[in-house]
Amino acid sequence: METKEALLSRRTVHFYKSDPLPEGALERALQAALRAPNHKLTNPWRFTLLGEQAREKVTALGVRLKTQGQELPEKHVNRIRKKLATPPVLLVVSQLLDEDDFRRKEDYAAVACAIQNISLSLWSEGIGSKWSSGGVTRHEETYQIADVDPEKEEIVGFVWAGYADIVPDPPRLPLEQVLRETP
Repeated sequence: METKEALLSRRTVHFYKSDPLPEGALERALQAALRAPNHKLTNPWRFTLLGEQAREKVTALGVRLKTQGQELPEKHVNRIRKKLATPPVLLVVSQLLDEDDFRRKEDYAAVACAIQNISLSLWSEGIGSKWSSGGVTRHEETYQIADVDPEKEEIVGFVWAGYADIVPDPPRLPLEQVLRETP
């Protein structure tokens, strides 16, 4: 897939098939992440691939947070569980925390670019992804499950990856509504 085609056709995927990724696809995406723009070459990104046991714990935590202790019909709970557990890959993306506030902002931008590179690399191979930054990504239990030290790193989000069950096409504002020109 050509770069421009990948940029313009990539979509955030919310629903996945359970088919595994081809061998090497995630590694190629992570290599692309390492090439993201990064001021001062601080390499602030860290990636944690969650295994089966960790995925089960994150899924249980996510269900608990989404249901907020309410008794919901089993079909609703199963829908939440499926959404969290079905994508074959769950990657935790975190940022090393710099002492300098401005450097932290620059590093966050670099990590966001790394996530975009992961998404584009996967998409170029026909694999969907989603950058998630919901409550489960910020929960203290998630830090424990992913073995991320919150004193040294901040979880920027999860990248879910797999083959899309549904490829959405959400509307975007036209360029003339977001572009300003000055004299």
